[in-house]
Amino acid sequence: MAENGDPVLRVTGLNKSFGAVHVLHDVDLTVRLGEVMALVGDNGAGKSTLIKCVAGIHPIDSGRVEFEGRPVRVAGPRDAAALGIEVVYQDLALADNLDIVQNMFLGRERRRGIVLDEASMEEAARRTLARLSVRTVRSVRQRVASLSGGQRQTVAIAKAALWESKVVILDEPTAALGVAQTRQVLGLVRRLADTGHAVVLISHNMNDVFEVADRITALYLGRVAADVARSAVTHGQVVELITAGRSGDLGLTPATAAENI
Repeated sequence: MAENGDPVLRVTGLNKSFGAVHVLHDVDLTVRLGEVMALVGDNGAGKSTLIKCVAGIHPIDSGRVEFEGRPVRVAGPRDAAALGIEVVYQDLALADNLDIVQNMFLGRERRRGIVLDEASMEEAARRTLARLSVRTVRSVRQRVASLSGGQRQTVAIAKAALWESKVVILDEPTAALGVAQTRQVLGLVRRLADTGHAVVLISHNMNDVFEVADRITALYLGRVAADVARSAVTHGQVVELITAGRSGDLGLTPATAAENI
């Protein structure tokens, strides 16, 4: 049985091009249960493309994807979801006119015969929010339109955790939030990992990264510049890895970094 710290998702030698533009170059990525792995990089570094390859939105050109130690082919988002990979994108994909329960089960509703099993879905939604120690939501029957930005992000993350997911990928979850809401969401991100999920946090905010991440993977123009423990690097080193692909002895070789300029 897999335990915290075990690799659950491993990407090896992934390449992706769009026409003549080579976006990802031999990317290696390892995501472990019970950890928050921060994926950082400047605009255009390839973060979104990498995540969309993992999520089955973009087909990969070459490389290997393993899930729980076995090679897999992720041909579409349904394949990713079936494995246990859930992605929370920046737009959250929530329906304002529906309540929290309806959003969490949107497209995957439970039925009892020909009618919706409302009681079962409501109980599952409550249980998931309780497991993640969410106390900012007054009622699971609140309409999403009435929620704050932080509450909406909380619902989107809880929705991802509901489906027996093993890997939860969060795309800039605090980008549009104030200070108090950011702290609530970061606490939820940490609890997500502490309850056994593997979390990939995409963020430009170094304070957020250093607050909750266990490991940091830095992309520089489509290449992995470094994959390091958060405790082994400083803010300044990570910024240098993002902007130059190298920081002291850490990162791409000078020749490789120069190739990408």
